[in-house]
Amino acid sequence: MTKVIDVRFRRAGKIYYFDPGEYDIKTGSAVIVETARGVEYGTVVRGNHDVKDEKVIQPLKQVIRPASEEDKKYEEENREKEAEAFKICFEKIKKHGLPMKLIDCEYTFDGNKILFYFTADGRIDFRELVKDLASVFKTRIELRQVGVRDETKILGGLGCCGRTLCCHSYLSEFAPVSIKMAKEQNLSLNPSKISGVCGRLMCCLKNEAEVYEELGRKLPSHGDTVTTKDGFKGEVSSVNILRQKVKVIVNLENDEKEIREYKVSELKFRQGKQGRRSEAVVDKELFELEKLEKKERSSKLDD
Repeated sequence: MTKVIDVRFRRAGKIYYFDPGEYDIKTGSAVIVETARGVEYGTVVRGNHDVKDEKVIQPLKQVIRPASEEDKKYEEENREKEAEAFKICFEKIKKHGLPMKLIDCEYTFDGNKILFYFTADGRIDFRELVKDLASVFKTRIELRQVGVRDETKILGGLGCCGRTLCCHSYLSEFAPVSIKMAKEQNLSLNPSKISGVCGRLMCCLKNEAEVYEELGRKLPSHGDTVTTKDGFKGEVSSVNILRQKVKVIVNLENDEKEIREYKVSELKFRQGKQGRRSEAVVDKELFELEKLEKKERSSKLDD
């Protein structure tokens, strides 16, 4: 077992392990640590604890020191300087006529580097901009291009649920999200209804995908033929995954048809070729929807 603390940095969603050394560091406190970007100020999300050796990537960096009141004041001063640096960089971008959107600015704790985050439709030649900024700030300058998801993660906001965006509040990494997840959850397949603030598919579609997938395995597919508990044969009209109920178009006497709802335990059906054919139809529908979504995104970029 290895003794570690979990540290989160202001703009990094991930949590990193550090060796607390001789310090007894509590949750919620601040520490000064060395990272690949230089000396950083981080917040401890979990104090001293043990983890299995295989979960730790060696060599494990050691905490330089717990943050003092002077360190906290210095960190606040950096935040104030970032606002001024953002304004200067924004003006320089306009001066050079570069097609890029400045998102954020960040000072490393030791002041040895300033990072500017931006979005752009393609690659940008910003060499002259970097030289211009370096002559103003007299320190290392790094311009980092990010995608629309990362832009939203940095800026934050409220989702359609009324809560703080998942990517801004707790998500450390973006998980792959597909339209098929929305299909399995019986959501509207209109891209505008299932897209987040960033214009991409909502990350929260992933949250319940495994549950819906597991429950969906116990149900027949739309269009399958089933036998009901009362001896009728019929075709599946729709399914309610969470309630585990199925609506069936049953064939009554005199060739009459009626829609009845049954629990899945009250039905007999074969899971095999029928299910695979239905799945193939679903995949074709999703392929068409994905093509429409790509066209919509392209038209937005053209605008």
